[in-house]
Amino acid sequence: MNASTLCALATAWPGGRPHINHMYFAWSSGFDVVWISDPDSRHSRNLSVNHSAAVTIYDSHQTWGGFDRGIQLFGTAGAVSGAAAEQAERTYAARFSSFDPAANSYPFYRFRSSEVKLFYERVLGGGTLVTAKVTGERLAWARTEVFA
Repeated sequence: MNASTLCALATAWPGGRPHINHMYFAWSSGFDVVWISDPDSRHSRNLSVNHSAAVTIYDSHQTWGGFDRGIQLFGTAGAVSGAAAEQAERTYAARFSSFDPAANSYPFYRFRSSEVKLFYERVLGGGTLVTAKVTGERLAWARTEVFA
C-alpha cells in the first residue's frame, strides 16, 4: 500500500450509478484507508447515503509485461468524528509531512476493509489473485484464483 500516495475510491450514486475518484490517502495496519474531502464532493455525498465502497491501490508506473502488483479493498466508508477523526488525522499526518492540520477545514473519512484481493505477480505468479477476509488487524485466506 506504500507503492502510491494516490488511490481510487469507488462509490455509487443513490440510483446505483458507479462513481470513481482519485485521492491522497493514508492507511493503518488494519487496512483502514483515511483521507480528507469536501463533504459536497460527489463521493462524499454518495457515502452519506450508501456506505458500500471499494478502493484500489497500485503503482501507476508499472509497465505491460512486467511483474505487476496491487491491492483491491472492499468494505464501507464514511465521515468520522471524535476519537476516530483524531486517529485519522494522526495517520494522515504521519504519511504526509507537509499536511497542516490547522489549515485543514475538511472532515476526515475512513474506509474500513472487510475483504482484500492481492495480486503480486513476482511472488504469486501471473494472473493470480489471493482473496482474504479482514478480521481486526489480521487477514484470513478465503480463496486463490488463477487466470491464465
